[in-house]
Amino acid sequence: MSRERETMAVIEAKDVTYAYTSEDDVSPALWNVTLSIEPGEFVAIVGHNGSGKSTLAKLLNGLYTPASGHVVVKGMDTQDERHVWDIRRTVGMVFQNPDNQLVATVVEEDVAFGPENLGVPPAEIRQRVDEALEQVNMSAFKDHAPHMLSGGQKQRVAIAGVLAMHPEIIVFDEPTAMLDPEGREEVLAAIRDLNGKGKTIVLITHYMEEALLADRVVVMTGGQITATGTPREIFADETVLKEAGLTAPPHIELYHRLKNKGYDLGECPLTVDELVDKLCR
Repeated sequence: MSRERETMAVIEAKDVTYAYTSEDDVSPALWNVTLSIEPGEFVAIVGHNGSGKSTLAKLLNGLYTPASGHVVVKGMDTQDERHVWDIRRTVGMVFQNPDNQLVATVVEEDVAFGPENLGVPPAEIRQRVDEALEQVNMSAFKDHAPHMLSGGQKQRVAIAGVLAMHPEIIVFDEPTAMLDPEGREEVLAAIRDLNGKGKTIVLITHYMEEALLADRVVVMTGGQITATGTPREIFADETVLKEAGLTAPPHIELYHRLKNKGYDLGECPLTVDELVDKLCR
């Protein structure tokens, strides 16, 4: 059963163009991108390297500001300097390499770093740190040194550090790219749990299996959004994926091969179990 959501978008990107240097003006990293994200939604943004997805991620919380167009977070324009810190409090960011986000020598001190910089009272910081570590199942490691943790554990500590600042929205910029399969599953479990508890999630990824977990998939090619829809809608369309230079998960590839040979398997399966069930029938 899907969660009911408010209708007002928490993030709106309107005709956004962004170029890293003046030399890029002819071929900018993003070109006239328009995207709306609703409260509580889980959106996966996919695309090959250079498609603009990570650039878009950094525009969503004001790390970058558009050359033209606007990004509005809960009514606050990211180009309005008066709103910079409020936007950063509202939209948390988790990056690809957890080591780049860990700043302390003890896990709980690292998680406390963000709220300390926001001026949160000490007693409340203590409560936020405990709650954040519990949310990512890392309470047992609060006294550990971050550099002694596994990749997946480090990334969960990084997520806890963002959670301790109480953002309404969390943007994950390829958070599992540097992790082994076990670490990836740990982080994805944490992301699914956070979304289940009402957090708005934007996941930038090049792993198509991860996109299957989202409510909506946004496909980017050459700095533009070329398709958007539910995972089932996106992965049912071979042309969309091929034009974006993307490869569907193996079980969906098998579905399309069988379908092209004339087998009637119904709608596109999102899981291996779905495909097996269709084949057994």
